[in-house]
Amino acid sequence: MRRFGHGLVLGKFYPPHAGHHHLVRTAQDRCERLTVLVCAASVESVPLADRVAWMREAHPGADVVGAVDDIPVDLHDPAVWEAHMAVFRGAVPGPVDAVFTSEEYGAELARRFGAEEVLVDPYRTLFPVSGTAVRADPVAHWGFLGPGVRAALTRRVVVLGAESTGTTTLSRALAAHYRARGGVWAATGWVAEYGRRHSEEKLAAARAADPGATWADITFTTDEFPLIARRQDIAEERAARRGSPVLICDTDSFATGIWHERYLGRRNEEVERTAALTHRDLYLLTDHADVPFEDDGLRDGPHLRPWMTERFRTGLEATGRRFLTVRGDRRARLAAAVAAVDGLLAEGRRFADPLPENR
Repeated sequence: MRRFGHGLVLGKFYPPHAGHHHLVRTAQDRCERLTVLVCAASVESVPLADRVAWMREAHPGADVVGAVDDIPVDLHDPAVWEAHMAVFRGAVPGPVDAVFTSEEYGAELARRFGAEEVLVDPYRTLFPVSGTAVRADPVAHWGFLGPGVRAALTRRVVVLGAESTGTTTLSRALAAHYRARGGVWAATGWVAEYGRRHSEEKLAAARAADPGATWADITFTTDEFPLIARRQDIAEERAARRGSPVLICDTDSFATGIWHERYLGRRNEEVERTAALTHRDLYLLTDHADVPFEDDGLRDGPHLRPWMTERFRTGLEATGRRFLTVRGDRRARLAAAVAAVDGLLAEGRRFADPLPENR
């Protein structure tokens, strides 16, 4: 099988899927050097930078570059071809020996680069998927998507609330509900509250120094909260990359900011910036009503619960976050939560249409 010096793979990768990755891996096996050119139009809703990052992560041995190409496709118009080629040559200025593609335009693209065309699985027999199909129904094609794309498309649901209001109980039950559906949903993840672990470690350290120490002896500094927020987000991102189309989180970095206000009496700008980096799709606020207070050794007391519930509510409203307050017993809360998440999932993911193509 002939090997090439410099190969080229070109595409929108909107978004990248297993068929794209097979194409790139095949080209890498046959080339000394491979360039992957990611072309994105301004009208498309997945940023070029994200697509480049996903392809670089999946193919660290390739030279992945990006270009904005706002020219509609017309395979029958030489002037349009030349306009596209100006974009392609600007991004890949050197000579190309082979163009690897599974598209019908591959022969003409190779001719214009003065390269050999190499067709790879043009009928999608190995990986029956396309970017169009993924955009139409990401859930149905979830198995064809890489970790970065999954993390970007996963619907993130956060359960938050005051102490002893059932946030952990509800979030665990909600994750178990979706895992029980089987199929792609069997991988539904649950993200634990890192702040709880941090608190347990602080209390354990205090008791190592003084066996009689209690939660009342524990104090927090403002520097602890950005660490808690970052580690919460790291755990969330890790779970989103390997899970199902929905992820259930027991609190998040936004809630960490509210807890900073509770313990320090003011907001923390670094925590706020961290919380703004990740989009969550739905918050479920557990009301303190209908849930008896239980002191597990890491809680301050029932008198703070009404204030915290209201503070979460006003914070969610002020920042424009989508949320639902859940009330009642465990069964009622789970039913309300499932209905809200099902409604969120039924909305689907909306991708902007790519530029029109005349093939």
